[in-house]
Amino acid sequence: MTTTEVINEKKIQSSFKEVFSKEYGSLYVIEDKKIMICEAKREYLTIEEFQEMFNATVPFIDEFKIEKFIFDKQNMRVFHQPSMEWYYVHWKKAMYEKGLKVHRKILPQNQPQFNMAVEAGKNQIRMKHPDLVVDKLDMQYRNSVQEAIED
Repeated sequence: MTTTEVINEKKIQSSFKEVFSKEYGSLYVIEDKKIMICEAKREYLTIEEFQEMFNATVPFIDEFKIEKFIFDKQNMRVFHQPSMEWYYVHWKKAMYEKGLKVHRKILPQNQPQFNMAVEAGKNQIRMKHPDLVVDKLDMQYRNSVQEAIED
């Protein structure tokens, strides 16, 4: 279930506060758990949309003292290398500097080609940028939003 489905079906007892909403994605905060969820709502996001959504996280991460960031990309079907590179090289570094070190990701279900493209892309980014902070982060994949929230 995507984040939207979990919220609509009230699968989790926490209170979700939507702090950013566009046709391509939303940001939610679960204040009592200090969690932010970023949900991609389309199969493909342009780099401008991707950056707009992730740049929008910054003031809320500060305001709500976010300790765990969940990226729900279950709706995505197309991998975009420049967006992923920006995400790893710039956004994750800025978040690390803010103290946000726990990241959970939910990949699309039954989309092995997307998942393989993500892994190949990460390897390319690591070769091009050996000084990434990703090895200092607690980054893990989860199968569902609920699992990502509860771990």
